[in-house]
Amino acid sequence: MAGPIVDDSPGATVDVEPMPGYVDLITRASTVMYGALRDCSACGLELSKRTLLDNAYITWTEILLFCFCAFLWTQIRRGLTECLFKPLAEWCKLQHKDAAKMPESAWKLVFYTMSWSYSTYLLFFTSYTFFYHPASVFYDWKSGMSVPTDIAIAYLIQGSFYGHSIYATVYMDAWRKDSAVMVVHHVITLALISFSYAFRYHSVGVLVLFLHDINDIQLEFTKLNVYLKSRGGSYYLLNDILSNMGSVSFSITWFWFRLYWFPLKVLYATCVCSLQSVPNIPFYFFFNALLLALLLMNIYWFLFIVVFVVKVLKMKEDGQADDKDHHHQENNSGQGKHVQNGVSKDKHL
Repeated sequence: MAGPIVDDSPGATVDVEPMPGYVDLITRASTVMYGALRDCSACGLELSKRTLLDNAYITWTEILLFCFCAFLWTQIRRGLTECLFKPLAEWCKLQHKDAAKMPESAWKLVFYTMSWSYSTYLLFFTSYTFFYHPASVFYDWKSGMSVPTDIAIAYLIQGSFYGHSIYATVYMDAWRKDSAVMVVHHVITLALISFSYAFRYHSVGVLVLFLHDINDIQLEFTKLNVYLKSRGGSYYLLNDILSNMGSVSFSITWFWFRLYWFPLKVLYATCVCSLQSVPNIPFYFFFNALLLALLLMNIYWFLFIVVFVVKVLKMKEDGQADDKDHHHQENNSGQGKHVQNGVSKDKHL
């Protein structure tokens, strides 16, 4: 099947290939990748080394700028934590365990809101057509081509942040059951960002960042409202409602952005369309292996989300039974009280 036809002449139209389905993605990607592997008779370490030297373009100045910005993110986070987030947690009279976790969520909410807003600007408010026409990420690709300044800024912001995040997950964040997977995720993401920049696959990189950052905004927003709904010995209905809304929207967009758009837009473009536009594209298998690993981690975390939703539903059922058991106690204790786990709390909007 021939690739899309592009005509850059004035008034010309672009034949945009429709987004495939899952079956089409699996069959075509596997066929193309098998054919590429079969035809690559010279594949091996020697070819990889030669391809790396011939096509990777990154300067020491860019590396030093990355390291400086990663260090800068760490210092900015520490400053905001000490001067803003911790005092805010104390002012809100959060429970001790929630006050310890609140600065991390607040910091991530600030960063991801900023970074996703910038990715949204690049994809929908400029001349780039990557989202609506993913195959275009490889049009006019050339080894060593210049990276547009606006995309280079996005790469510097994101790359340095994930460099900071590897350190932060180990030394600054509260350790969780999935923290080891999170470190692996950050390493893979940083590798994708670094290599895609060096090999000038920056166009597809912007699309990957856009499809992933939105879930982090919703996750941290939900966490903050969970912390805020029980504070100062009182229960706040508004924060409870917002946390529930955040959980629902997080689950929906995780599937839509990471398990629907990501494979059908990004993986289809990198596995199938890339070879149509650039038959000998460098490190074809390496980059697709990293993207497939990212997809597998998205599926792994989605299973966590499903388990979490099931637990929440069970807790709601148990809570309703508990409320019935304590209904008489609540009436005797007066109006304006919220009973949670058998404990009566002041109820606020």
